[in-house]
Amino acid sequence: MGGSPRKSVAAFVALGACMVALAVALNIGWIVLNLRTGILLGLGVVFFGLIITGVVLNTIFLVREVRRNEQHDAFINAVTHELKTPVASIRLYLETLQSREIPEAKRKEFYGIMLADSDRLLGTIEQVLRAGRLGAVKRRPHRVRLDIGDLVRECITLALTRHHLSPDAIQYLDGAGAPERMVLGDSDELRAAVSNLLDNAVKYSGPNVSVRVEVVRPDERNVQIRFTDKGVGIPPAELKRIFKRFYRIPGTMAARVKGTGLGLYIVRSIAEKHGGKAWAESPGAGLGSTFHLQLPAAPVES
Repeated sequence: MGGSPRKSVAAFVALGACMVALAVALNIGWIVLNLRTGILLGLGVVFFGLIITGVVLNTIFLVREVRRNEQHDAFINAVTHELKTPVASIRLYLETLQSREIPEAKRKEFYGIMLADSDRLLGTIEQVLRAGRLGAVKRRPHRVRLDIGDLVRECITLALTRHHLSPDAIQYLDGAGAPERMVLGDSDELRAAVSNLLDNAVKYSGPNVSVRVEVVRPDERNVQIRFTDKGVGIPPAELKRIFKRFYRIPGTMAARVKGTGLGLYIVRSIAEKHGGKAWAESPGAGLGSTFHLQLPAAPVES
């Protein structure tokens, strides 16, 4: 995290201490020396209020800076773990293959594990790069007319394979006909958003994965994808914070799940770039959750 954030925090602390000292000195001085002068006393009270306001604002900025530093540290630790673990695994299997004779069946098993670790590594790198692109100067996505239902099906198939799940672990409910599921969007970005929400639902479901995905039309203008799980749930106070970059819910079962804190930030950013929105609902911790990805419907072709 370097020295810059620490210097920033130190500067805020020094500024706060100076402002408090100045407030005390000014008021004591004015009260003692100008006890009989009401105007100066009034000005002293005004200045005191202004300085105290400055101290409060300074403290707020200081707390935010500390929290931001903590989130950045947690992000770096998480990314380091997500990068080192598959690399170490791949290296171990390669050393095993190089140092001894391995039966063909076992060799194929090792290749499969290494490919899975490579996919995990590429997924982490792609997520970090995508978050960087979304945080930079925003460009208009390359929008094409596409069937969001077909895209969701593809992502579900990939999620089942990636997480080694049985076909009934993710239930897909399509409540609309093909013409009513059409949206205008960037297929790569929308695929990333849907995949992130599916991975999120699977990871936070625990050992018994049961996820329901629905494509619905809440109104004439929008298409909505709902991802419902029976997992760890989300405390009400955290429902809006979880979409912030690097944010992870502290002190809960959810905090034990490894991740970069970028997935939901990417989802909301992609939704907003497409003129839509993303939000979460949950009855509370331990009671599962539902994530919504809403996109504008494509106009009907004449």
